[in-house]
Amino acid sequence: MGKGLFISKAVAVTCVVAAISAVATIIGLSVVYAKEKTKNEVTPPNTASPTSPTSPTSPTTPSTPKEPWQRYRLPDSLVPVWYNVTLWPRLEPNADGMYIFKGHSIVVFKCVKETDLIIIHSNKLNLTSFEGHQASWLEIPTQYLVVQLNSPLKAGSTYTLFTEFVGELADDLGGFYRSEYKEDGVIKVVATTQMQPTDARKAFPCFDEPAMKAVFYMTLIHPHGTVALSNAMNYGKFFSQCLVQYFTCGMFPSNAKLKTRFEPTEIMSTYLLAFVVCDFTFTTNTTNPHIRIWARRKAIEEGQGNYALEKTGPILTFFENYYKSPYPLNKSDQIALPDFSAGAMENWGLITYRETALLYNPGVSSNGDKEWVATVISHELAHMWFGNLVTTRWWNDLWLNEGFATYVSYLGANYVEPTWNMKDLIVLNEIIGVMAVDALASSHPLSSKEEDILKPEDISALFDSITYSKVLFLYFVNVSITNGLFCLQTYLEEFKYKNTVYTDLWRHLQVAVDESSIMLQHSVETIMNRWILQMGFPVVTINTKTGRITQNHFLLDPDSVVDTPSVYNYEWFVPITWIKTGGVEQQYWLLNKEATNTNMTLGANDWLVANVDMKGFYRVNYDPENWVRLLTKLSSKHQDIPVINRAQIIDDAFNLARAKLVDTTLALKTTKFLSKEVEYIPWETASRNLNYFFLMFDRSEVYGPMQAYLKKQVTPLFNYFKELTVNWTKIPEKHTDQYNQVNAISKACSTGVEGCEELTTGWFREWMNNPAKNNISANLKYAVYCSAIAAGGVDEWDFAWSMYKNTTIASEADKLMSALSCTKQPWLLNRYLEYCLDPKKIRKQDATSTIVSIARNSIGQPLAWDFVRAKWDHLFNDYGGGSISFGGLINGVTQRFSSEFEYKQLLQFKEDNAGQLGSAAPSLEQALERTKANMNWVAKNKDQVLKWFQSEASSPV
Repeated sequence: MGKGLFISKAVAVTCVVAAISAVATIIGLSVVYAKEKTKNEVTPPNTASPTSPTSPTSPTTPSTPKEPWQRYRLPDSLVPVWYNVTLWPRLEPNADGMYIFKGHSIVVFKCVKETDLIIIHSNKLNLTSFEGHQASWLEIPTQYLVVQLNSPLKAGSTYTLFTEFVGELADDLGGFYRSEYKEDGVIKVVATTQMQPTDARKAFPCFDEPAMKAVFYMTLIHPHGTVALSNAMNYGKFFSQCLVQYFTCGMFPSNAKLKTRFEPTEIMSTYLLAFVVCDFTFTTNTTNPHIRIWARRKAIEEGQGNYALEKTGPILTFFENYYKSPYPLNKSDQIALPDFSAGAMENWGLITYRETALLYNPGVSSNGDKEWVATVISHELAHMWFGNLVTTRWWNDLWLNEGFATYVSYLGANYVEPTWNMKDLIVLNEIIGVMAVDALASSHPLSSKEEDILKPEDISALFDSITYSKVLFLYFVNVSITNGLFCLQTYLEEFKYKNTVYTDLWRHLQVAVDESSIMLQHSVETIMNRWILQMGFPVVTINTKTGRITQNHFLLDPDSVVDTPSVYNYEWFVPITWIKTGGVEQQYWLLNKEATNTNMTLGANDWLVANVDMKGFYRVNYDPENWVRLLTKLSSKHQDIPVINRAQIIDDAFNLARAKLVDTTLALKTTKFLSKEVEYIPWETASRNLNYFFLMFDRSEVYGPMQAYLKKQVTPLFNYFKELTVNWTKIPEKHTDQYNQVNAISKACSTGVEGCEELTTGWFREWMNNPAKNNISANLKYAVYCSAIAAGGVDEWDFAWSMYKNTTIASEADKLMSALSCTKQPWLLNRYLEYCLDPKKIRKQDATSTIVSIARNSIGQPLAWDFVRAKWDHLFNDYGGGSISFGGLINGVTQRFSSEFEYKQLLQFKEDNAGQLGSAAPSLEQALERTKANMNWVAKNKDQVLKWFQSEASSPV
């Protein structure tokens, strides 16, 4: 092996990058990993190198670290200026069957505080050592390469560090990794990246924190016939010579590979770096040739990238106008990867996606697939400004990046697909779901203290629904506080290419308020800090007889203990909107624990609905008389209540019942009007809430009457869509009607509505008889597949498995993969679970969703839980590099838990795996809390729920 890591002595060096030079003060050093190792030996893969002589021998970091290398945050003594990185991924295995990459890197950094230490992140990289005068070692627990110098670096001076290394191009979906796919019977390999949040250090040694922004010069060495992509445009594919002495030309045979150099990036964080080597091709157009959609050749040839290409330009234009700031880069590459752990990643200039999030095939993909592509593209493009141009200083404010991008992604999608009414779908897709999580005592505030988020697993745990979805309260901030006056232009201008904290946003929002005519009783920061610095949200109770309004911290389990203190005592400043019978919308700010507003009092026959269109992040409870009036209005003329509020009434009532604030039968009564309802949002909301009852009771005597009631409610909807689609031969025009048609068939088949199962099994049998021709409507495919596989046996399952393995359409594969879990045969479900540990059968990126799908099946749930417990060690160690969402896995397989026995199983699992829970730890606590709440709820409600369903199932429609 060649030289590994060095800084050479006191000369001015002209660096490698054309048009860029830097004067660097150089200091000599060498690497010594262990005295007992022979010189020039490479550290074995994934083995811990010894710590420094002064560090402990324990493999874990002390609870009170004394040395800088034992702390998870970098010292503030050095800051990077730019990197020059050359990487050579091997797309074929070596003699040991391992895929590797080789690389070398220069980082120019400035010393801002005198120090005799260089501490830089490095994880799972093997560096070559050679004899020298300074000590260097790898600090495994904190993922550092540490260099102890003989003399200190001087503040104000600039230095250069060179490293040479080898890493594994593993299939763990993190850092610089390997993705594989089959095309024309040939297995092809893609070398690609996923750096967020802490995996850039697996690709090359770097200062891997978001505030450590720098410029990156990338060079990729790759085989002929492949293309190399990175964040910036490329200069070309050949070097004429080695431009600086430190780049060991002999390491990379010039006659064997192409060398693609890229233009320098903008100043950016390491987690936004991306590079790909593949034999993909792209689609573009003459209107904007710098927008390119990359994917597998056959996918592009089939036109699967056309929709993304069509919408990217208009979405970028929308955000340029929304932010009042031009797109910061000179190109926009988006690439669909066969293996990718997240939905997508906002790498600046080279956004990476799962295939299902970027590719769309009009003949095969559903309208839901199309919506997913539009919203994910919009989310990622929103980040090009909010997150990339301006970046949060540390991960504790991740919500500022992700939550804002979630909110504006709906605005961008609504702009390019105005008939979809995307703004309404925010409530269903985001708010309702995250409220269920944030109502737990084990929830967390949006923003934490920096010192509370240190380890990589702490950071990974923040990527949850609260971080992504809760900040949709920015919607009512934008509307209710400023009436749209808030402009991001000055915020982006002040902090572009820099890092920020959430208070900077409040400051700019305050300027917008001050320049308007809006009067607030408190500053924006005072109002908003209550929403981000304490977890949870309030339930607002309105007495329509007296006008008295109160707020309390809403907890799904009121008996749970909140041991996270809040300086605000779990009180919020709540913007309350409401409408009365025939009245216009009004607004009132609840600034205390309780208040009185006589405008909310009602006459004898009037009704009131608060939180209009669910613009506010809170639940609403009413006095019993108003609840009765609302139920009466729903049963007589439900259209008088706005469609989102019809859904809100259902969702609030069911959650208030679980919190013991209203009777469970009141919640159930809010579903009685569904026999007359044809709108999607109320139906979907009711379905999700009734699903809780199925989770709790589908193994008990409640199940039969519950099925009979739902059958009675869904039969009119089934018949409505049968007529609307002319006996299922046409597609509904309205976007949400297409969704509700799926609801009608899915629920009708699962509850035994006459003619439904015959319809779906007939369609599926036609396909089985002629596999080359699938006539099932794209929108209905999952519902049909699931129904037919549930009603069938091994023949149906094996056919679907064969179709899954052979399809080249990612969205079609996803539907089949989920539907395979619908079988009622335990042995097939067990076989399917075993497939989840074979990446040749189920990709690592899909392991979590497949196991969770099986757990949703009442027959599969205990099988999935046993499987996870038995295989946890394997899952944690072999799938833990970004492949699996452990939190999602734990939540998914424990949704049904409602007994003391299951609670004890969870406690035992926690004890047995105390050393390897990682990012699953918060979700395990949520599962314990949820299970205890379920136990209490079932014990209290089972009898009355059974009686109610029995009564309603037998009563006339």
